[in-house]
Formats: sequence, C-alpha cells, structure tokens
Amino acid sequence: MQSSLQKTPLYKFHCELNARMVDFGGWLMPVQYDGILSEYHQCRESCALFDISHMGEFIFEGDLKQDGLDKILTCETSGMSLGSSRYGLMLNEKGGVIDDLIIFCISEKKFMIVVNASNIEKDFEHLRNNLSDSSLITDVSSKTAKLDLQGPLSRDVLKKIVLGTEDLEYFRFDSFDILGEEGIVSRTGYTGELGYEIFCSPKKAEVLWQKFLDDDRVKPAGLGSRDILRTEMAYSLYGNEITEDTSPLEAGLSRFICFDKEFIGRNILLQQKENGIKRKIVYFLSDSRRSPRHGQSLYASDSKEIGIVTSGIFSPSIEKGIGIGLINIDSASDGDKIFFGDEKNKMPAIFTKRPFYKKGSLKT
Repeated sequence: MQSSLQKTPLYKFHCELNARMVDFGGWLMPVQYDGILSEYHQCRESCALFDISHMGEFIFEGDLKQDGLDKILTCETSGMSLGSSRYGLMLNEKGGVIDDLIIFCISEKKFMIVVNASNIEKDFEHLRNNLSDSSLITDVSSKTAKLDLQGPLSRDVLKKIVLGTEDLEYFRFDSFDILGEEGIVSRTGYTGELGYEIFCSPKKAEVLWQKFLDDDRVKPAGLGSRDILRTEMAYSLYGNEITEDTSPLEAGLSRFICFDKEFIGRNILLQQKENGIKRKIVYFLSDSRRSPRHGQSLYASDSKEIGIVTSGIFSPSIEKGIGIGLINIDSASDGDKIFFGDEKNKMPAIFTKRPFYKKGSLKT
C-alpha cells in the first residue's frame, strides 16, 4: 500500500523523527511527531514547521484576460500588483468547486497557481482545456518543495536564514536568496498565525528543513495539528466544506467571487443569488469536550435531520468540541441549539460565528 503512495522530498527526515505517516490524498504524509496537541501549542505559542511539498504548483505565462485565466478563476486577477497573491476558486459549469487555490503575480504576464495535492492532475487538465493556445501552463509541482513556517515567532526565525523577509506584508510575496538559490517566500498560511510559505527546490528544502529545526524555537508539526489550527479559524478544506457538488455561496465564500466579470459557473451562481441557496455553511460549538466528526448528521432540537458535519475537532483553545457543517437553509439560525451524531447518540451544540479562535498573530 505505502509503496504506491507518493512521497515528498523530506520523507526520510519524517522517518528519522519517528513521525506517524498516513495516506493523505495519495501522499504519504506526517500526521504527527511528538503529539498533535503539543504541535498545536507549538504553532500557537512559538513556531512550527510543516512539510507541505505535496501541494501542486503551476506556472502560467500569458495575458490574464485574452488567454482566459481570468475567466477560469472567481477572484479578480486583472488588478493584481507584482508581488501580490489572492485566494480564489475554479468552478465547473454547474457552479461546483473544482478546487480552491492561491494565485501569485510574479510579473505582468507570469503567475504561479498553488492547488491542492489531490487535484493536481484534474486542475491542470481543466486549466489547459480552458486556456488559449497562445498561453503556456506548466506543472512544476515535482520540481517545487514547499515549507510552511508558522507561529508568532516565525518572522524572527525566518529573517535569520532568509534575509529581507521581515518586511513582507500579509498576502504579499517576493523572490529571495534561499541558501544560494532563488526561491519564493510568501506571507501566507493556513493556521491563523503569523507565518510564511516557502517555495524552493527539493534539494534546498532538505537543507532548509534542518536549518529551521536547529533553532530551539522551532518544532516540526504534522497534518493532525494543522487540521485543528485551520478548523479553529473556520478555513475551508477541499473535500469537506467545498466539493464539486458544493456552491461557493453555500460554502460561505462569496467574498472570493467577483461578479463584475465573466467566469465559468457565474450564471449558476447568479441564479442562486436571485432564487436563494438551498444549503448554507454553519459553525457550531459543542456543549462538552465531545467532538463532532466529518460525516456525522446534524439535527434540529426536534431531532429532525437538517444537515451534515463537514469538519469537527476538539478545540484546545476553547476546550470544547467545535464543528463546521452544511444545513438546509431555513432549518436553524445563529444561537439555536442543535445536535450532532447519529440516531442513537446525539450530542448537544449551539450555532456560533466564525472564527472560533480570535487571538492569533496572523496580521501582526
């Protein structure tokens, strides 16, 4: 089984650290090292290092509008300045989410697109089929490693190894000398803390990984803590909150949609805006330490099934279970009491607002 899974360039380091490895979207990835909770607190309080080299990277070269990239993405791209990045979505003709992504403006006619690991082939085909022949789209995923350095101390840690990065503003990036090789550092992340995403060659990633861990303020962290961190921030995860059968309006992502331009799936979303959506994203807090789980049912106070849990974890910051779900649009509202679980075991919870965690260092 494991032999058929893809491995990142840092696989051997994870094994040396006795990480527990799991299948994640076809990749053998570390879910934890010393422990999920300790790695969670490491990120919230100090600095955590994540190997995210399984993610996909594409380079687009061409004109945004004339070559069709602007029409593929829901976010406005034509006004992007050099060194800026934006979160957006690619939709199918039915308005479902093919993938969520971040686009980076490297130059006027050169952009990097970062996509989810499980969708690399699907996304690349979708882009290639909808871009003009005069443009160029290149999959550089196998040549690109990605490290995420996250936490309130990440700026101080990074600036000693990659000079000049301390001046980066939120959702900005630039090219830097990374151990004698040009790479990209972006002030972005998925944790709710001050942090950076570093794109470099696989060989440099091996050296960089070791250099970061030589700093006593840095510890490695796996996908287990990462899921807690992102759920506390109520960030969407592809395959959970967003799918090809889920509209971004249902998923609460309307702020990442520019209706002033044409894009694939726009007509369906306009119909949804006019007629109303049938489902909506919700956030809820358990009455106890019991945690909701992905795929469990959600129930109204009269035990009527109203939706499904898309993400659920135990929140160390709140010390209760928290969850995200999709429910029928008119079945409940903020402050209502609900239940999660199954027909035999229903646990009480209450709707709340996002995010669950509000003390992060994200924009400091």
